[in-house]
Amino acid sequence: MPPEPRRCPWARTAQSIRYHDLEWGVPVHDDRVLFEFLILEGAQAGLSWETILGKRARYREVFADFDPALVARFTPARCAALLRDPGIVRNRLKVASAVTNARAFLAVQAEFGSFDAYLWRWVDGKPLRARRRTPADVPARTPLSDALSKDLQRRGFKFVGTTICYAFMQAIGVVNDHLASCPARNASS
Repeated sequence: MPPEPRRCPWARTAQSIRYHDLEWGVPVHDDRVLFEFLILEGAQAGLSWETILGKRARYREVFADFDPALVARFTPARCAALLRDPGIVRNRLKVASAVTNARAFLAVQAEFGSFDAYLWRWVDGKPLRARRRTPADVPARTPLSDALSKDLQRRGFKFVGTTICYAFMQAIGVVNDHLASCPARNASS
């Protein structure tokens, strides 16, 4: 008898299990959600994803529900107020990058019609499905995340290093890195 399928082992708390089961690796085509994940992945740099999940609701409140057109207009005074908000990661560079990235995001939308069109062209519109057996099989970066990172940086984005880009691609389903034993693997494509 084959072993019972097991969820990816990083999902351990009620919060991370819910995120794993319902969102992680599910293809996203909504520009607002793509912007949200881009900002949250940048905020996560050096921290745990669990920390960011715990602050996600507050991020939605103070970052205009991740409307890039609104975030692009944040003033220095508004950014200074954000740095006093304990509900988010109070890092000056990360807060500033959200505004910079909103402006770059709008430029990509103008060039490609949507950020979705820009992003999914990297994989011909289809999620990449690796067959990972153990957490050790899941890379922190790939040649694709290297290329995406380089292109985003060229376009003026900040906090989009290759590791952040790979985590972003996993989160929004460009890459399906659910382990082969995980029941969510087939449900998320």
